[in-house]
Amino acid sequence: MARSAEVVFRSLSDREFECEVRSPEGLTMRCNGALGDLEPRVLGDDALGTNPALVHNAWAFAKHDHLDRTLSDGAERHSHREQAKAHRQVAAGIAELIDKLSTTTVHSWCSACFTRSDHRRLTQGFGAIPAYVCDACGSPTLGCAGPGCTNMATRGFGAVLVPRYCAEHRHEIPGFEKASTNFGALENYHEFLEFERRNLALGSRVATVSVLTAGALATGAFFAAPAIGGAIGSLGIAGSGGYAGAAASSYGLALLGGGSVAAGGLGMAGGTAVVTAVGGALGGALGGSVTTAYIGADKSFRIELVKSGAGVPVIVANGLLTEGTDTRTAWKKLVELRYPDSPIYRVHWGSNDLGDLAAMVKAAGGQPVAALGIKGLAAKATKAGANKLGPLAPALVVAALAKNPWHTARVRADRTGVALAGLLARTDARRYVLVGHSLGARVAATAAETLATAKGNPKIDTVHLLGAAIGSKGDWRLLSNAVTGAVHNYHSSNDSVLKFAYKTAQAGQTAVGYAGFRTDFARIHDHDVSTSVTGHSKYLDNVQLVE
Repeated sequence: MARSAEVVFRSLSDREFECEVRSPEGLTMRCNGALGDLEPRVLGDDALGTNPALVHNAWAFAKHDHLDRTLSDGAERHSHREQAKAHRQVAAGIAELIDKLSTTTVHSWCSACFTRSDHRRLTQGFGAIPAYVCDACGSPTLGCAGPGCTNMATRGFGAVLVPRYCAEHRHEIPGFEKASTNFGALENYHEFLEFERRNLALGSRVATVSVLTAGALATGAFFAAPAIGGAIGSLGIAGSGGYAGAAASSYGLALLGGGSVAAGGLGMAGGTAVVTAVGGALGGALGGSVTTAYIGADKSFRIELVKSGAGVPVIVANGLLTEGTDTRTAWKKLVELRYPDSPIYRVHWGSNDLGDLAAMVKAAGGQPVAALGIKGLAAKATKAGANKLGPLAPALVVAALAKNPWHTARVRADRTGVALAGLLARTDARRYVLVGHSLGARVAATAAETLATAKGNPKIDTVHLLGAAIGSKGDWRLLSNAVTGAVHNYHSSNDSVLKFAYKTAQAGQTAVGYAGFRTDFARIHDHDVSTSVTGHSKYLDNVQLVE
């Protein structure tokens, strides 16, 4: 009977711990450090220690196992235990493959890390489908099943029961070569999104994320949510190709969808976490996979050229009560007063989510949100009805609204911001101005933060936020550092949507569009427009963008 690889956890001190991996043939690797270490110390045989997928899954296992042993909450410990089990299985599987590596290689595109790299063939029995391990990322691969395709698909560890297709033939990226190219002016964005090959994977979807979830994302923001953050390895070599590839988009979508922090998501950090992790890869193939995935999930996404011009491009984004309506004239008038020579682009996004949210806000026969209060919103968001909530109303409202249009629209805004940044990184413009209303302001802020994570990309000159549906409690360093000029926040105490609906949906948080950021960061400026803005849909016609 064939021996299995061993993956063992050891506690080294109150702070430090390690994982030891031993292959069936006796090769060993130890990775150790503390919970906050993105990269562990690695000791042992190079054959194991130089495989990024093995190291980061082993380190993910160690972190989850450590948290399972040290936390007190039963549900949280169970979550870590299950994650530890999954990462342990992946680490063991890779270690067993390494024992089978031959000296035979093929040079081809890898669907795990999106690099053109060498893939070392495994020694196998007669008649087996040729299998490989990518030298760049350590992921198991095999030839794409597409007719005549020479690219490599991600393989996994079990028997290959259905055809495996490369990232091009799965429509995870528009094309390997294309994924790292620019497309010039922003209005040409659709050229980048056009797939070069037919989607052959329809009806035969196979999970490709399990191998590299540990290497998919890396940012200190995740450590605020140990169930996610404790597992994440580093993407320190992302600028030279990375080693997560398709896993980054799949895992990132899961994170931005809420995951184990569904009640609050990841806040503004959630919108930028995926691409912050890949750093310089924002305009490359890895960032392209995230952009493609996010835009593909929103059929209403498009960018409209409202007005041509030679100045710094201005991008506007609608939000609650304005998306889906023809606001081109209002946007054009507002922007032209401040940027008369600039081209103006409007981002269309989240039509269904924003429509559902607007319907909820306008519920109860047109009653104002203020009249509905907590119980009214709960009745519209759940089938239980307000009369059944009693003293538990506030808690139940938060739980219900975590799954209702407020939450889904906010998550969509984060994804749209990331996708927009991914597109801007591929244009030839050097500067942009972003303007957003309501949840569109969240799109603008997230895009600015995301674009700032990579060097050499276009810079955001100024951000204008109108009635921003963004919680006022946060670390605004990233947003302040994301602009070369300023962030101007226009807020109104007459905005009943932000005063009541937003605060209820967000567990008591106050929106910056209602009361301001009130921060000491010098580049963030609050502007009280209460005297001229009497409601959430009144900003575009009653605000003048400051110099």
